[in-house]
Amino acid sequence: MKLRRWLQAGLVTAITDFLFSSILVKFFYGSTVTRLWQGVASVPLGQDAFNGGLRTVLIGVGIHVCVAFAWTTVFLVLLTLIPAIDRIAHRRFGLITLAAVYGPLIWMTMSFLVIPSMTHRPPTINYKWWVQFFGHIPAVALPIVATLTRRD
Repeated sequence: MKLRRWLQAGLVTAITDFLFSSILVKFFYGSTVTRLWQGVASVPLGQDAFNGGLRTVLIGVGIHVCVAFAWTTVFLVLLTLIPAIDRIAHRRFGLITLAAVYGPLIWMTMSFLVIPSMTHRPPTINYKWWVQFFGHIPAVALPIVATLTRRD
């Protein structure tokens, strides 16, 4: 049961965040989906990822999926270790409350710790950073929280 729920949460999160990011980049930032996912690949691979064609796009998408499953795993562990999280999830506005905490926590950890430790560059705090900060609530945290706390 937990494995199936974990798989569902990870896949739904990967898909919703993939769509969120791809739509944002294509229609609001005037860039391309190719450049987005090559940018993700460039975190561990460096700037040459932008010249890697479809190969580095697929690497970027693969990294994205792995990260979605990693944050799903973190929440599942927290949910298992801290029963109060499940109780909060089932209160009125509980899912939104948990997502509103977990989504920004994910983004801040990624942007202040994970990405800078790999790229050796500090984050740029601009409007796109804030879009990601708030966008991680519905596009990343909510699918994780809603799926893993759902009662059948």
